[in-house]
Amino acid sequence: MVAEPREARGPMSEQSKLRSEHNDDTAPIPFGRSFVASEAFRLLFREGMDLIEESAAYLDGPGREESRQLQRQAALAYAAESMRLTTRLMQVASWLLLQRAVAEGELTPEQAMQEKHKVKLTWQNSPTSDELVSLLPERMRELIDHSLRLQERVLHLDALLSGESLLASSTSPVALQLGRLQSAFSRH
Repeated sequence: MVAEPREARGPMSEQSKLRSEHNDDTAPIPFGRSFVASEAFRLLFREGMDLIEESAAYLDGPGREESRQLQRQAALAYAAESMRLTTRLMQVASWLLLQRAVAEGELTPEQAMQEKHKVKLTWQNSPTSDELVSLLPERMRELIDHSLRLQERVLHLDALLSGESLLASSTSPVALQLGRLQSAFSRH
């Protein structure tokens, strides 16, 4: 049986393209390269950009009016949480844009890893007490919750893409030690 040329079989799937770049149809597909080229990444990207737009519109419009009606402590919490929300979303946006540049061929995965160090992607949980957060307007609480969930997903994906241990990315001293032990034993 004679194999048809690739062109005769129709367009190549993204996975086939990635495999052919490595000249081996049995080689594993690098997760990062296949993920940033996937529909799942495009959906994540759109979700992130939509959340940024929604947050900006809220903070510049209804949120500004709602914050003026809050008591002093709640107004201070609102100001602090709006800054954290903005910072968190800018970190996520930077990461998403960097990954999209890889997907579109503007950067190689290696260049993206070098650029990633400029994107300070860190976990930003809210130090504001639950009591004060409960005093914030409902829409603000929804945006904070959505941004935290998105940030958690991006941090998880970032760890997978960079090959880092998820334990090592935690701020827990015990988790850091476990990550170091895992790293030390995996070298042998």
